[in-house]
Amino acid sequence: MTDSAIRILLVDDQQLVRLGFRMVLEAEPDLVVVGEAADGAEAVRLSAELRPDVVLMDVRMPALDGIEATRRIVEADPSARIIILTTFDLDEYAFGGLRAGASGFLLKDARPDELTGAVRAVAAGDAAVSGRVTRAMLEMFADRLPAGDAPSPGGKDPAEVLTPREREILLAMGEGLSNGEIGARFYLTESTVKTHVGRVLSKLQLRDRVHAVIFAYEHGLLER
Repeated sequence: MTDSAIRILLVDDQQLVRLGFRMVLEAEPDLVVVGEAADGAEAVRLSAELRPDVVLMDVRMPALDGIEATRRIVEADPSARIIILTTFDLDEYAFGGLRAGASGFLLKDARPDELTGAVRAVAAGDAAVSGRVTRAMLEMFADRLPAGDAPSPGGKDPAEVLTPREREILLAMGEGLSNGEIGARFYLTESTVKTHVGRVLSKLQLRDRVHAVIFAYEHGLLER
């Protein structure tokens, strides 16, 4: 372990599952598990106490489920980075976790390199789920989102703080395009696209690309 290692909190009610994740994670020199929790309530307490860089959060647990635990952790610490662990791709629990503030989701049977890659991505401030998958999830559960055509407070466009180019970037992100694909569409370098993406997230006070897509859907900026 190095001094700059990514500190991880494991949350799952099954001890064998936690053990398996710990073995995979701690085989990497830049990853370390600093704590384990068997339910959501313990996860909230340990997150506040240990301040991990990333929380791996199961959703189906006794006492307090992972979605509510995620919501409480993010409310207490908006900088918290959480990955939802789920058994089924695109299920409503993964979606609920993203709405609660998680930065992505991961299948429990993910390959070791997918697990470690997701942890590193989230720790770096990126989302651990592609825009395409996010959009598929939103389309699947669109009936649970706000109508999108209701006026914003004061009748203002929620994205009016964006420049025309930044708005285009937001809509392209909503389509699930990668930085490279966005660059190709608008004839921009990937570094320029990355700068625009950062400004969009900052101006709209969004955590990552996943929540940019959710924002665009919830405010009627994308067709359903």
